[in-house]
Amino acid sequence: MHLIDTHTHLYQPTFDGEREAAIERCIAADVKTLLLPNIDRASIERVHAMMDQWPDRCFGMMGLHPCQVKPQEWQAELDAIQGALFDSKRTYVAIGEIGFDLHWDKTTLDIQQQAFRQQVDWAKSLNLPIVIHVREAFDALFEALDALNDVRLTGVVHCFTGNLSQAERILDYGNFFLGIGGVATYKNGGLDKVLPHVPHDRIILETDSPYLAPVPHRGKRNESAYTHVVAQRVADLWEMPLENVADITTQNARTLFNLSPQ
Repeated sequence: MHLIDTHTHLYQPTFDGEREAAIERCIAADVKTLLLPNIDRASIERVHAMMDQWPDRCFGMMGLHPCQVKPQEWQAELDAIQGALFDSKRTYVAIGEIGFDLHWDKTTLDIQQQAFRQQVDWAKSLNLPIVIHVREAFDALFEALDALNDVRLTGVVHCFTGNLSQAERILDYGNFFLGIGGVATYKNGGLDKVLPHVPHDRIILETDSPYLAPVPHRGKRNESAYTHVVAQRVADLWEMPLENVADITTQNARTLFNLSPQ
């Protein structure tokens, strides 16, 4: 069985000193491929270090997280990320993570919109998918995608926590997927009302580690090995064997991120 964690921050300092052990736990849990979303210029080298140490297992993205889109700083952040992204010495699998977050600061919506547009332009020019973070901001996301979506744009709304109507609207854009993580295991997460009703070929799995650990690890540090817990929850909701869910979601991830079979 081959599972792909399509969204993990395993490069973050919380794993310093035990990153190799975490990778070994992934292997033991059949999580054989890890996709690493960048969040700001400070994390670029950490993403690169994992790509270099595990080149057949860890694949990086480049993007500016919406919570890092701050007045007086965001354009310099984007410039640094753009420099890494267009460096011909490295290959990335996506632009991400990018998007909209109005949970912490609603005053930055305008610059979040500007940063999103710039990064979507990068994605189109490089023929890469976008990995979208959205928190309390679906209206802003839909406004942006209504304006920017075309046949060149593909991507995923990662850590999807919306309702069925929002899921269907995302999928109606044509080339988008839903990233499903630990929230699917939460009693009041709401995804039990969504996952049985969306096409299987539009779902990919993730952890968003070290955040949002699935039950029974909720409240503790999340890690990529727990992708199998998410996969089992999806299998339960889809009423199919775990191995089938692994096959389907792994193929979906390979399609979206242009990953070679391993």
